Amino acid sequence: QVLLVESGGGLVQAGGSLRLSCTAPRTILSVFNALDMAWYRQVPGKQRDLVATITSSRSTTYADSVKGRFTMSRDNGKRSVYLQMNDLKPDDTATYYCAEVRGEPESWTPQSWGQGTQVTVSS
Repeated sequence: QVLLVESGGGLVQAGGSLRLSCTAPRTILSVFNALDMAWYRQVPGKQRDLVATITSSRSTTYADSVKGRFTMSRDNGKRSVYLQMNDLKPDDTATYYCAEVRGEPESWTPQSWGQGTQVTVSS
């Protein structure tokens, strides 16, 4: 499994922005370059939902609820992926998790999880 460490969550007003970071500090660079990565989010009592993915070739996909507002990117030299979140809404309030995923679009399977970072959007 890949050790993943998230950061960047916090409290923000509706309409504001946050940038989440996820680093794989113990992963060999060449291995990280080949990983497909994702961000998920979860609110208490509900399932963990896929928010965005980025493949090793930098192809991205987004949940309909965040399209046009969130952008996922990666910096392989830093073994990191990011989630830029703009125009945040109260419904975006959740714990956000970084994950290594495998498989195909529409059927990604998480392999490793970070510890999660809380995002709270006030109205």
